[in-house]
Amino acid sequence: MILLSAEQALKAPQIALIVRESERTIQRWLKRYQAEGINGLQDAPKSGKPSKVSLSYRQQLLSSVRQRPRNLGLEFSLWTLARLADYLAEQTGVRLSQEGVRLQLKAMEIVLSRPQHKISSPDPDYLVKKRRLKTRETS
Repeated sequence: MILLSAEQALKAPQIALIVRESERTIQRWLKRYQAEGINGLQDAPKSGKPSKVSLSYRQQLLSSVRQRPRNLGLEFSLWTLARLADYLAEQTGVRLSQEGVRLQLKAMEIVLSRPQHKISSPDPDYLVKKRRLKTRETS
């Protein structure tokens, strides 16, 4: 929009009103475009700490969460964020917080649900006994 407006011989103050940016910003962009062409308008690399999460970490996370923990030789049957974080730290050497693991899963559109605990028994009379207990509690 800025370049098209500039081609129409509009000045920086007029372009600033159209694109709702400051006049100074418009002047900077036009100057960069004149000096470097279209490549000059790309964002400069951001400073800061690089991400600990690599493509291989994401692949390992996806592979792990798609398998049952017992199939991987672990002593539990359900994944939690803490367990995933610990397991992946052992496998990859990269330690993420539980929230970090959750955000990685969210980016892959995966949500860990809370385990649903169901009490059952191999006793064939279990349901009868359970009903008896409930009727005692309500009376």
